[in-house]
Amino acid sequence: MRTHFPLILLVSAFIACQSASKAPAIPFNKYTSSYSNFDSVTCTKLDWTAKVDFEKKQIVATAVWHFKNTTNAPTIRLDTYDLSIHKVLVNNRQVDFYLSQFNEEYGSGLSIPLINGDSILSIEYTTGSKAKALQWLSPEQTAGKVKPYLFTQCESIQARSLVPCQDVPAIRITYNADVQVPVGMLALMSAKNPIEKNPNGTYHFEMELPVPTYLIALAVGDIEYKAIDSRSGVYTEPSMLAKAANELSEIPQMMQAAESICGPYRWGKYDVLVAPPSFPIGGMENPRLTFSTPTIIAGDKSLVSLIAHEMAHSWSGNLVTNANWKDIWLNEGYTTYFERRIMEKVAGKSYNDMLWELGYQDLLSDFDTYGITHADTKLSLDLNGRNPENAFSNIPYEKGAVFLKTLEENCGRAKFDKYLNDYFNHYAFQSMNTELALKFMDQNLFNGDTLFRNKLKVREWIYGPGLPDNFVPTNPSRFIAVDSVRNSFEKIGVITTLELKNWTTHEWLHFLRKLGRPQSLSSMTYLDQNFNLSKSQNSEIAAEWFKLSISSNYAIAYPELEKFLSKVGRKKFLEPLYGEMKKSKENSAMAQRIFAASKKNYHPLTAIKIEKLLNKK
Repeated sequence: MRTHFPLILLVSAFIACQSASKAPAIPFNKYTSSYSNFDSVTCTKLDWTAKVDFEKKQIVATAVWHFKNTTNAPTIRLDTYDLSIHKVLVNNRQVDFYLSQFNEEYGSGLSIPLINGDSILSIEYTTGSKAKALQWLSPEQTAGKVKPYLFTQCESIQARSLVPCQDVPAIRITYNADVQVPVGMLALMSAKNPIEKNPNGTYHFEMELPVPTYLIALAVGDIEYKAIDSRSGVYTEPSMLAKAANELSEIPQMMQAAESICGPYRWGKYDVLVAPPSFPIGGMENPRLTFSTPTIIAGDKSLVSLIAHEMAHSWSGNLVTNANWKDIWLNEGYTTYFERRIMEKVAGKSYNDMLWELGYQDLLSDFDTYGITHADTKLSLDLNGRNPENAFSNIPYEKGAVFLKTLEENCGRAKFDKYLNDYFNHYAFQSMNTELALKFMDQNLFNGDTLFRNKLKVREWIYGPGLPDNFVPTNPSRFIAVDSVRNSFEKIGVITTLELKNWTTHEWLHFLRKLGRPQSLSSMTYLDQNFNLSKSQNSEIAAEWFKLSISSNYAIAYPELEKFLSKVGRKKFLEPLYGEMKKSKENSAMAQRIFAASKKNYHPLTAIKIEKLLNKK
């Protein structure tokens, strides 16, 4: 239900709609997925005032934008998505505004007239029911079951459904915010954060360092904080706090490892919000406040490499940002490489080698999905007319990471680390594209030696599909031992070794992934009875086991599979499991039934993607 507005606001909105019908079409840039004219008029600072209304599931807000119009452009254009615009002021004078026709993928362009000398823009608005950035949870969907919860996910082009903005990573903004929430709840943002609840439910935030709009984040709920050390800590619901803080107690060691590789952490505090189960991805690198899925809380710290990944984004992504989503490998490839370097320092080389191999397996899986020659297996993507969400895969992460690993191995670690430090220092708080990154690499890593660069097939890595032939797999020694156990099991149907008691999550994942499909009922029953896999509390192991169970028609696991799908909202697990069920008519019907019952627990973007997957012919 929408807010009932005073008559004057309804009249203003009506006039705006009338004007919109007479206005010329607002141009849309199919390369940047944006209606904004950020290259002519550039927003630099946001002052945001917002009231969070859980009953109506909306945010009533005012966005005050400071901008520079160095080209004397006659209009400023912003991106919006299902926002009700009530009133617009430019330098304190009320003006007409124009909204383009709503597009389900990209929303609407908002065009506002300017005159020379204008520099401040105020927009009063309300978020809509279709807002892709907002996930409203009922009390029943939280761990505490008492109070509702809200979190946002703005990457890649969802910030426009939270605030009218120039929703492109090519520009960076600072922001201040004043947020009103129900009494008894804590509000957090990707900014300087409180560590306890305000009795009035009012919170002030400052992000004085420039960030792209996709890194604006908000969470509101029954949330508490526990410090780990002087610059890091954990936020989550009270019932999860002690367990989450214990699981993430090695954050300070990770930070020390990261700084020893790529230089000082520049964002002040590094805190982690462990979100409710419906959080759609593993983590989100919001500055000063990483959002993390609770599926990493396994009880044995075996899945915390995800935190190393999000921490690494404090350099690659947050500090130096891809200017366009076609260059997402600059964010994710650098970050995945850096994550593995952190984990090598924290957990040792043999452990880290397993991470490299599992990542390689994920990469090969996506190559199989796309086809090895598909354009989306390139690092530099073609997003002409495509929503960036449709191009996200393991490829920019894992292919980008192994490309950088190949460079490190051929150039030497010391030289490569100096290059990384120079890169992050030179382009700190700036946006980056592939060609500029390669130019910097030529000058500072290859020192102008084009013969050496060409020998390493750098441009083939970036602009070619698949993997160049100078890629060298890791072949971890610990996985060789796992393969020996697996081969024995597939021959004799039992496992006699006692070494499995000391297996990590990664050894189990390798074992399950490499088992033949389908497995016999007796083999599945043996594994389940001896290792209790259907009831595993480790989300990674459980998801891999359920995928094997579906392909093997091991129906005994299906009740636990249904429970898993009803409480976990992470796309990494949902897409493969629903995809596996869709392969047979009987299981496809089960998938539709489970999705119908569980989709209310999923993030809107996740639900849309799973529904498309299930209904695809």
